[in-house]
This record gives sequence, structure tokens and C-alpha cells, in this order.
Amino acid sequence: MEAFAEQMRLLRRECAWKREQTHTSLVPFVREEAEEVVEAIESGDPAALCDELGDLLLQVVIHAVIAEEAGHFTLDDVARGVIAKMERRNPHVFGDAVAVDAAEVLTLWNAAKAAEKAEKAAAAEKAAHAREPGEV
Repeated sequence: MEAFAEQMRLLRRECAWKREQTHTSLVPFVREEAEEVVEAIESGDPAALCDELGDLLLQVVIHAVIAEEAGHFTLDDVARGVIAKMERRNPHVFGDAVAVDAAEVLTLWNAAKAAEKAEKAAAAEKAAHAREPGEV
């Protein structure tokens, strides 16, 4: 993955089109690639799925490199974030919770997701109250 990220960094430096892209300008491509992944899944063609997953991964990497250039986050941050999310949302694998079937797994997943949402809302509320009076 690091070699892929480095290749994208080079492309952003050396390719005028890629250099000009932003998160917003790439939205149509993210949508298109996601739809093509669905089409490949529905076709049942493993080679097509492999190819389309690569194209979708390209979207992830270019967005991460754009964010890295802006000082927002890196591809490693994206990976660490999803690893942590999987650990939180799968307590039956990474914790003490028990799930004997897929329905119980989904219940645990949804509970963890709801807790994450509540935590984000509480943090946003706290941040809003921490601002000086008159700040937006």
C-alpha cells in the first residue's frame, strides 16, 4: 500500500490532471467506481471484481494523498481508523461480547455504531460550548 501511495504522490506532482483534482472534483469518480464494483459483484466475474476493487482503492488512495497534502490525515490514518472501528464494532471478536449468529452480530454492530454517533454528538456539543461568546 505504501508503494501505491508513493505512486499517487508522484502522479500528483507530475500529472497536471491529477494535481488539479480535489475531493469535490473526484466525487463523480467515486460514485462511478462504486457502481462498477456493484456491477462486477452482480456479474459474478471474479476478475472483473478484482479490477473494479482496484479502481475503487485508487479513489481511496488519491483522496488520502490529497488530504495528506493539506495536512488533514494520511492513508495510514485511514487504515488505523478503520481498524479501530472494526475492533469497536466487533466486540464478539475483539472483546468479551458473545454473538452466536449473524442477527446478534448485527445487534452488537448497531449498538456500537449508535454509541459512536452519541459520542460524536456529545463531543460536538462540548466543542460548541467551549467557544468564546460570539464565535461561530
